[in-house]
Amino acid sequence: MRAQPPPPAPWADAGLVSGEAVELDVRAARLGSRVLALLIDLVAQLVVALLLGTALSLLVVSLPGDVMDAALAGGMQLVLVVLVLVGYPVLMERFARGRTLGKLAVGLRVVRADGGPVGIGQSLTRALVGVAVEWPGLVLPLLSWAASVTVMLSDPRGRRLGDLVAGTLVVHTRSVGAWRPAPPPVPPLVGWAGTLDLTRLDDGLALAVRQYLARLHQLAQPDRLRLGRDLWAEVAAVTSPPPPWAAPEPAYLAAVLAERGRRAAYRLGRTRAVTATLWPELAPAPVAAPAATPLRPAAPAPTVPTRPDPVRGQPTSLDARR
Repeated sequence: MRAQPPPPAPWADAGLVSGEAVELDVRAARLGSRVLALLIDLVAQLVVALLLGTALSLLVVSLPGDVMDAALAGGMQLVLVVLVLVGYPVLMERFARGRTLGKLAVGLRVVRADGGPVGIGQSLTRALVGVAVEWPGLVLPLLSWAASVTVMLSDPRGRRLGDLVAGTLVVHTRSVGAWRPAPPPVPPLVGWAGTLDLTRLDDGLALAVRQYLARLHQLAQPDRLRLGRDLWAEVAAVTSPPPPWAAPEPAYLAAVLAERGRRAAYRLGRTRAVTATLWPELAPAPVAAPAATPLRPAAPAPTVPTRPDPVRGQPTSLDARR
């Protein structure tokens, strides 16, 4: 499938190119998002340190008194620090496909400079460089922190020292591209779509149609036509009756998708109505209408003078006696 090359997005600055020589719309992670992910990872590392410290304490208590000495205690503490500062990011990036808990929460991922998945050797290099000169920075902490921030701000893709040494890059996994709605159905096909049997149209095929219609403007010919024909062949095989006249395949697909959405909205409305009838306390409270601005009171109607009726002694209108 070939895509019609859209104008480059200003935020797609990662510079990653696929194997088909197509530039990917991927953002490079900058200082703000990476610091936020680091803060979340620090909380996770603190929890890991507490758990491992508790386990080591229980182990020390179970050892004989003549076995435990200062050298063994120092070695266990060193192992604990290495597992927390180095083992945590390496194992997380290895089994979570380049993501730690902080990166998962923020939507970041570590990849190779060419866009491929990061390897365990590269993760280990990033972690060792980070511990030595970035965070916590065992070598000249204040100076190394300032150098790390300067490198990240000056690098075009926001890479830190560990990324430059390991040949990696941190990118955003959540796209910010504009969402495009599906095209509306053609009015002559609305009546035909209302008679369709859509019971065999599953969610997977409907999602494929939705994605095709949303990306229709990006597809180039003849792939746009071929993909539309293939999708319509699958939809026509599970729906009936057939369309009454010939039309482009995207028009059929848009009519079917719109009718499916209309029926889903109708079923949802009926379900909510039944729920509100059976359990009124679950129904949302109605929104009170804003109070209307009081109008100027109308002038009272002029009264007609009356005089006593000479026969019955009751007041009678002058007009009634005329």
